[in-house]
Amino acid sequence: MSRLLDTTWTWATAQGALEILHPWVFVLLPLPFVIWRWLPAHRERVESLHVPFFASLARITGQVPAPGSVVLRRGLAEQLVVPLAWTLVTLAASDPQWVDPPIERIESGRDLLLAVDLSQSMEEKDFPDPTGKRIERLAAVKQVVGDFVARRKGDRIGLVVFGSGAYVESTFTLDHPLIRAQLDAARPGIAGPRTAIGDALGLGIKLFDEQNTKHKVLILVTDGNDTASRMPPEKAAEIAGARGITVHTVAIGDPAARGEDKVDVPALQAIAAKTRGRFFLGSDQRALAAIYTELDALEKQDFETLTYRPKHPLFQWPLGAAVLLLFMLHVLNVVGAIVRRRQLHA
Repeated sequence: MSRLLDTTWTWATAQGALEILHPWVFVLLPLPFVIWRWLPAHRERVESLHVPFFASLARITGQVPAPGSVVLRRGLAEQLVVPLAWTLVTLAASDPQWVDPPIERIESGRDLLLAVDLSQSMEEKDFPDPTGKRIERLAAVKQVVGDFVARRKGDRIGLVVFGSGAYVESTFTLDHPLIRAQLDAARPGIAGPRTAIGDALGLGIKLFDEQNTKHKVLILVTDGNDTASRMPPEKAAEIAGARGITVHTVAIGDPAARGEDKVDVPALQAIAAKTRGRFFLGSDQRALAAIYTELDALEKQDFETLTYRPKHPLFQWPLGAAVLLLFMLHVLNVVGAIVRRRQLHA
């Protein structure tokens, strides 16, 4: 019995599916016939005309008196409409519904923040591409990071840019084309000529604090050393590590350079170590692409694909049709009674 109650009928099409949630209701379809066939007819006493010479009339006419009763006969309209209305009511009670095709929604389990250096030195055209041609450092970063973003379909990605200060370009979002567009629009020097690595980490920590995602990853890309931060990078790294943020550092500058253009490799290595991250040194665009391929494998995507199928109840249509049919039958009977009454008085 419980299996019958839990059964659902489904007819699938390319546009969706029709479901009957309670098909067991259809066992009630023959109920009116059973009642008509096996239960006694309804009887009702009414006032009648008493004729004292009824027996004489019956003898004269030769008819045999019988118990007085009138059996009302159903017309053709009633014979068609009443069973159809009952069928429609039963169909409405079975709770039919239309189910649309599934809609998928990605639920991210990881927040990934890109912190990209836009200091003035990022416009230097000293970064070898795969053909050996020297291109702008930021141009190489844009291409490689853009490809990396395109592969991270399940992650919510944010973008922070930094120079003399750190700024939020985009909070965490699944709108990856937006991230790529903002990255493409970035220009060296728009955040100031110097490099504020510690402030970029501090801003990233603030963004992560506003989220409740299980996995938090920050990828820091820079070609220099910290020259402008109010928060020391070492302190920012300690706070990030304590709050479960993994920081991977990617250096793309020249460790042998001097001054502000020199990459502070030991500092970037320390940041990665304190946050259980990795340090990478990209000497050319091919090496940089390999770094992001390794990061893609290192930080496995963690997301759920939730499927939702919109459902639209349909019971109101057969129920409304049944009510309309019965109303029309009632109107038809009332009109017929009026016509017969006028014929009797004519």
